[in-house]
Amino acid sequence: MSPTQAKQLTAKGAATRQRIIEGAAAEIRERGVAVTTLDDVRARTGTSKSQLFHYFPDGKDELLLAVARFEADQVLAVQQPQLGNLTSWAGWRRWRDTVVSHYRGRGQHCPLNVLISQLGRATPGAQAVVGEMLRLWQDEIAAGIVHLRDAGEVAPDVDPERTAAALLAGIQGGVVVMLSTGRIDHLEAALDVGIENLRTGKARNP
Repeated sequence: MSPTQAKQLTAKGAATRQRIIEGAAAEIRERGVAVTTLDDVRARTGTSKSQLFHYFPDGKDELLLAVARFEADQVLAVQQPQLGNLTSWAGWRRWRDTVVSHYRGRGQHCPLNVLISQLGRATPGAQAVVGEMLRLWQDEIAAGIVHLRDAGEVAPDVDPERTAAALLAGIQGGVVVMLSTGRIDHLEAALDVGIENLRTGKARNP
């Protein structure tokens, strides 16, 4: 079922589909994607086989893609409201602490990374999920930079999109290192240096 088809569901149908997705996400977090079966999801969510295939006619791969979208949404949701309030340096610090706290809590287990690996990073569906998440994330960071620029807190010639892209790339690099080694200091450094570079390049009124 495509996102467009999902939007055409009745309120009850949409709620049932979402319950299946969230149940599958919980099952995968607890048991792992490799061993989680559709029967496990059915048992957890109290849905019949016909219901499950009504909402996910292509079976497990389609359900996993929907769960990946859900987990991608969670990556952004846990950063709110801080991500949407990058209007002061204190706000940037609160956002930085939120990101670090979230990934420290995850440790070396990242549900989205596991799901994308299972689906295949090069598949159009997986690329679309990750691409949309990164676009929304970058847009929020860029909006914060624009606010600071308009307030005279950063240099007037700063490029919000490129700066946001560089900061986001640093975050993602830090996350990859954390998932590989368990160390979070690279993520902290990426955030701290990125924000400090933005701050020290600010325009100073005479």
